[in-house]
Amino acid sequence: MIGTPKQLIIKMLELDQDKIYEIKEYKKKRTRNQNSYYWELLNQLSKKLRIAPEELHFELIKKSCPFSEFLVPDEADLRAIEYYEERGKITKNNKLFKIIRVYVGSSKLDTVEMGILLDNLIEECKLQGIETMTPDELAKLRTLEKEV
Repeated sequence: MIGTPKQLIIKMLELDQDKIYEIKEYKKKRTRNQNSYYWELLNQLSKKLRIAPEELHFELIKKSCPFSEFLVPDEADLRAIEYYEERGKITKNNKLFKIIRVYVGSSKLDTVEMGILLDNLIEECKLQGIETMTPDELAKLRTLEKEV
């Protein structure tokens, strides 16, 4: 349920008291228009720089998106993790571990985080002479659409 604290308290009093629940702040997800514009610009920049879109996307994610770092056994299979990079190795209790940084992918970003990613892409596009939306057009883009 999404609501104000008062609305949530009323709803919480009706819940099964033997279960455990999680409450977290609601953040509006990225929007379709933000996402479409991002990929349109990314593909233009990719062509201009002659870099694969996936590679360019990962570089922007590393520059823009939230991340967490973890220790994983050196032999761990990491193919299920979409966006990560190794940051080094460490030995702990005579066992070798990788230090990995795992980035939040663009599909999991809220509107603010997606805005940061898009802003960084726009800066790169401007450096390459690729036309982008004006700040006013971007502001409208961020407010008028439905969530993805």
